[in-house]
Amino acid sequence: MKHCTRTSRGTAVLTTALLTAGTLGATAPAHAAGPAVRLEGTLASGATYVLDVPTGWNGTLLLFSHGYRPAGAPNPAEDASDDTSRKLLLAEGYALAGSSYASTGWAAEQAVPDQLATLDTFTAKVGKARRTLAWGQSYGGLVTTALAERHPDRIDGSLSTCGLVQGGVANWNSTLDPVFAVKSLLAPGSDIPLTRLGDPAHARAAAQALTGVVTQAQRSATGRARIALAAALHNIPGWNDPAQTRPAPTDFPAQQANQYQALTGLIAMPAFAWRQEAEHRAGGSMSWNTGVDYTAMLRNSADYQEVKALYKSAGLSLTRDLATLNTAPRLRADPTAVAYLAENVAFTGRLRTPQLNIHTIGDPLIPVQSESAYQRTAATAGTTGLLRHAYVDNAGHCTFTPAERIAALHTVERRITTGHWGDTGATALNAEAHRIDPTSAARYRPFRPGPYPRPYDLARPTKAARTGRS
Repeated sequence: MKHCTRTSRGTAVLTTALLTAGTLGATAPAHAAGPAVRLEGTLASGATYVLDVPTGWNGTLLLFSHGYRPAGAPNPAEDASDDTSRKLLLAEGYALAGSSYASTGWAAEQAVPDQLATLDTFTAKVGKARRTLAWGQSYGGLVTTALAERHPDRIDGSLSTCGLVQGGVANWNSTLDPVFAVKSLLAPGSDIPLTRLGDPAHARAAAQALTGVVTQAQRSATGRARIALAAALHNIPGWNDPAQTRPAPTDFPAQQANQYQALTGLIAMPAFAWRQEAEHRAGGSMSWNTGVDYTAMLRNSADYQEVKALYKSAGLSLTRDLATLNTAPRLRADPTAVAYLAENVAFTGRLRTPQLNIHTIGDPLIPVQSESAYQRTAATAGTTGLLRHAYVDNAGHCTFTPAERIAALHTVERRITTGHWGDTGATALNAEAHRIDPTSAARYRPFRPGPYPRPYDLARPTKAARTGRS
């Protein structure tokens, strides 16, 4: 059943209830200068899709992968990161496509095939694109990178924005470390579970209990120092929300207050509710900290100097607390759950087409050090010539301007066209962003993130990493 309506601008909007034979692709060549159309429908998996084709399509298709949506959240199909970017890209002549994925939560198992099916739908209904770029944000950066590594025959290049490019296993390990530190140092006698959360109610109760612990601890200098230590194990930056005043480099109390805000957010959702959903899919716990040296991890953290200063100010022994962490009872993973998460998705680094990753430096959810994890993976695979990174000087998760995003897309497309990266530095990206929108902020800056706390990839996993056992 189909119906066609016309907007006030004269744009044809075609809504398709089921995936049927193409209506445009049968008669129109891929590069025809036809009217702008929007097509919506449902894939065989149950995922919905949306396709936007502008008047005078330039032949390039942008496949967008959206970010994480908690279980039960609204799940519409999206083909761009935001409405402003969508309008700008269509005005430049790009066609856009994206799916909802067949389920919410940790849906990587469904997301990759659903995105491939969306490409097939575009070809059937519109025509074959001259080139296809995959792009995505946050969890969608993980989906995009999985497409790049596993299906290089389907895309010509890719862009990950604020992406979870450390991969699924590393992400959940990194999410475990700060809550393990909170429980070990601030509630050592409690029975708050950190893994194997059972059901959503179990996860909510655990999150509420640990939130209460952190809220109480924030009221004392000793508690604030320990919260800073927990935050440092996740590399939560001291400026992590654009609404915060940016602290001075040595204003450690202000940095800690900002980290406390981010840590409570991590406890509220990712560390418990989102983990429970992922554990349910994986059939057990996919996280472990057996064999982890928290002293070494802290020393590699971008927040190490802050933690030392706050411990000194509180008259608290950092050495003693690290010894407590390193001798606290450890958590083991279920090997079958680790294997599931490695399949959906850990990375190999085996790129065959160019990829650019961009990240804000003040990201509390997916810390900027995740880019170091993927750089390490690509270096092991010998593909760093195909990979570039760029960094935006802003706080928050995925807080790019549309011009910053589109400048990055243009950079990937030029790499495909010329066969060379050219200048991917901050000055060049800012100039491109200003050209796209002179009124918009352009904040790329030279930056090099430190190491990711606990990288995991399929390029060189150890036996312990494969099984979650030391």
